[in-house]
Amino acid sequence: MSSVLVYGGAALAEVSQDDADASIQLALDSGINHFDTAADYGESELRLGPWMPDIRARIFLASKTGDRTRDGALRSIERSLERLEVEKLDLLQLHAIGDVADLDRATGTGGALEGALEAKEQGLIGAIGITGHGHDAPSTHLEGLRRYAFDTVLTPLNYLLYQRDDYRRDYEALVAEVGHQDAGLLIIKPVSKNLWREGEQRYATWYEPFDRQDEIDAALAFVLSRKEMTAIATAGDIRLLPMLVAAEKRLSSIRSSDAEALLSGLSDYATPFEPAAGRVGPL
Repeated sequence: MSSVLVYGGAALAEVSQDDADASIQLALDSGINHFDTAADYGESELRLGPWMPDIRARIFLASKTGDRTRDGALRSIERSLERLEVEKLDLLQLHAIGDVADLDRATGTGGALEGALEAKEQGLIGAIGITGHGHDAPSTHLEGLRRYAFDTVLTPLNYLLYQRDDYRRDYEALVAEVGHQDAGLLIIKPVSKNLWREGEQRYATWYEPFDRQDEIDAALAFVLSRKEMTAIATAGDIRLLPMLVAAEKRLSSIRSSDAEALLSGLSDYATPFEPAAGRVGPL
């Protein structure tokens, strides 16, 4: 059984081992038992590795490959196992697939999916998932489920994205297929507020996150009020973890109507997947 919060290993990409240790310990003390990292999250796998002898048997461990070829994915998986100091991943995800062209590369002949399947046959991984960012992520992941029965889907959702008619339509279609296939639905970007203003980045996240407790409470309450949820990945900065943990623990005392009222009244709230004047991001 996965904890409601999944530890987002992107937060460990550029931190010291001491800072990583404190954050991982906080997660464990808070009941988090699902840890998610990726081959391209900087030093993240190396920061988690020293913990594995003590905690591997009691956590669900996931990583990701950004490679799109069979051989590249296999090498990536083997490297992740070495860096994490483990013999097997519970979940390997095809990383950052946000459009159909990229899905074609990953699932086509000689693609990364073939590498993941071979790794599964070798006992190196347990389950196979798919992840992605952008406004086309839900429709792309739906198409992915039509091609292969992925065990998990990791896709973006927050209050603002759900207000967009096109995004809501695609997301709900994805939810229906996830339910039909009995896959796990993991959510990213619940506390995304906007892209950063130029020169004002204060956190390791590529997007500007909410960093007031009441806003984080509302953002998590909105997403976790939805019954299709399996879990939410925590944001990519270790300084945000305590507020996310606190929000999840207070969930039962937060009314959905209050959360939506707060979020709907926010200024400077925008999708991180669209460029805007004076804002910078990876897309």
